[in-house]
Amino acid sequence: MKLASSVIESLLFVACVLVGSSVLAAEEGKNWKPLMDGKTLAGWHPVGLGKWTVENGAFVGRAKNEKLYGLLFSDATFKDFTVRFKFKFTSGDSGFYIRTIFKEPDQAHELQVQVGAPGSGVGRIYESYRRGWLEKPNLAEEKKVYKANDWNEMMIAAHGGHIVVHVNGVKTCELKDYQGIEEGHFALQMHAGTVNEVMFKDIEIAE
Repeated sequence: MKLASSVIESLLFVACVLVGSSVLAAEEGKNWKPLMDGKTLAGWHPVGLGKWTVENGAFVGRAKNEKLYGLLFSDATFKDFTVRFKFKFTSGDSGFYIRTIFKEPDQAHELQVQVGAPGSGVGRIYESYRRGWLEKPNLAEEKKVYKANDWNEMMIAAHGGHIVVHVNGVKTCELKDYQGIEEGHFALQMHAGTVNEVMFKDIEIAE
């Protein structure tokens, strides 16, 4: 029975990869616009504690047990979009907020897609300052999609209340009728109270 179960799990994972690949292929036809120049923080502004720099074309966030979150907010706001980016995670707790609004001194409200290693909920959606996880993390699934010590690619499609997240081509979370803020900023997160190091690069949007 264990062998049969293992085979079924493997087939399901392959099916998810194939579906994800077809979705990503369709996204390639979109008109992608870069949201970072790879040299400066232009188009973004830091909030809270910790430090955001640009190194080798990537936004790098570092913090050491800070009392406040370290956030990097987009200057612009976005409504219906697909955004994609690459991330590399070393330590701490991170995320990518969509349609978020800022509240003093360091709060980003609305939806956060988790960025981190397996066990953090990577690729799942967390509703900040409200209900928490909208779909519970699954360690086994996270281990299958995450590439340790390497760049991982995340894509978030948000059109009205339909929100879908892919990590490395595999769908990790989907909300079909989410009722929340319709337009807001993007924000990159470093969680307060952690020794944090995370990198983001090649952030692009198709609207």
